[in-house]
Amino acid sequence: MDFNSHMKNTSFLDKSADVRMMFFSENGFPVAEFSRLKIGPVILKEEIEYYKEVRLLQEIVVTLELAGLSADGSRFLFRNEILRQDGKVCAKVTSAGGWLDLSRRRLVAPPAALLAALQALSQAPDFIELHSRIKGGR
Repeated sequence: MDFNSHMKNTSFLDKSADVRMMFFSENGFPVAEFSRLKIGPVILKEEIEYYKEVRLLQEIVVTLELAGLSADGSRFLFRNEILRQDGKVCAKVTSAGGWLDLSRRRLVAPPAALLAALQALSQAPDFIELHSRIKGGR
C-alpha cells in the first residue's frame, strides 16, 4: 500500500507478472521449464494507466490478453486489466518484452509450444503485429 492507503504502483506490476507466470505454467512452461530451456521472459518496458483506486484488502481480478506479438514470437505485448469485483477497471498494465536466451543474453524466438500458447491467448482489441529484433526474423 502507498501512503494514501491505496495499492501502490509496484503492486500492480507484481500482480501482472504473477498472472503472466501463472499463464505460462498452466500452458506447460513453469519456471523449472524455462530454467531447463535456458530462456525466460524479459520485460523491457511497462506502462500503467490508472482509473480507480484499489484499497487495502479490496478483492481484485487480474486479466491477461495479448496486445502484440511478432511473427516469430520473439517480442510480445501483454495487457493486464485490474478490475474490482463490480467489474470496474482500476488499472491497465501494458508490458513489452521478449524471450531472453539466458546464456547468450540475446532475444530469441520461443519454442513452438510456447509460441502456440501465446497465439492462443485472447487478443486485445488494439492488437498489433510487432517486428522481430532477431536477425532474419519477421
